[in-house]
Amino acid sequence: MKCPFCNAEDTRVIDSRPADENTAIRRRRQCEVCGKRFTTFEKTETLPFMVVKKDQSRVPYDRAKLEGGVLRSCHKRPISPQQIAELVDDIENHIFKHDSKEVSTEEIGEMVMERLKSLDQVAYVRFASVYREFKDINTFMEEIGKLLKTHGKGEGKR
Repeated sequence: MKCPFCNAEDTRVIDSRPADENTAIRRRRQCEVCGKRFTTFEKTETLPFMVVKKDQSRVPYDRAKLEGGVLRSCHKRPISPQQIAELVDDIENHIFKHDSKEVSTEEIGEMVMERLKSLDQVAYVRFASVYREFKDINTFMEEIGKLLKTHGKGEGKR
């Protein structure tokens, strides 16, 4: 495993433990060259899970794309990297339990919005504005109105 700090290939495992409900192994590693430590995760390789895009094309599922969208929505918000990882893990666990080996971007987007709504309302609106492709201020205000209605009922509070 290459060191993410100095790119040296000489690293060693200093600790291993189960992760993600025993579906992965978390390993702490140390670089023999620069001495810095980093964490890796090992998961079982499965058949590629396909994502059906809006234009009906299919692409392999990519966790980094999901994480990237969530990270952009949570930028400068009081949300820890651990919370983001748990949100993405939760969505992954849900979609990988599908009977079919594909899921639509629409389903993924709705799952992200559902989870962000209860995690952080600003991150939720940011994600919704891109996902729902708000065309003008009116559609943006409609989404805020929906959020305020649910917030008023005691839902969606942090």
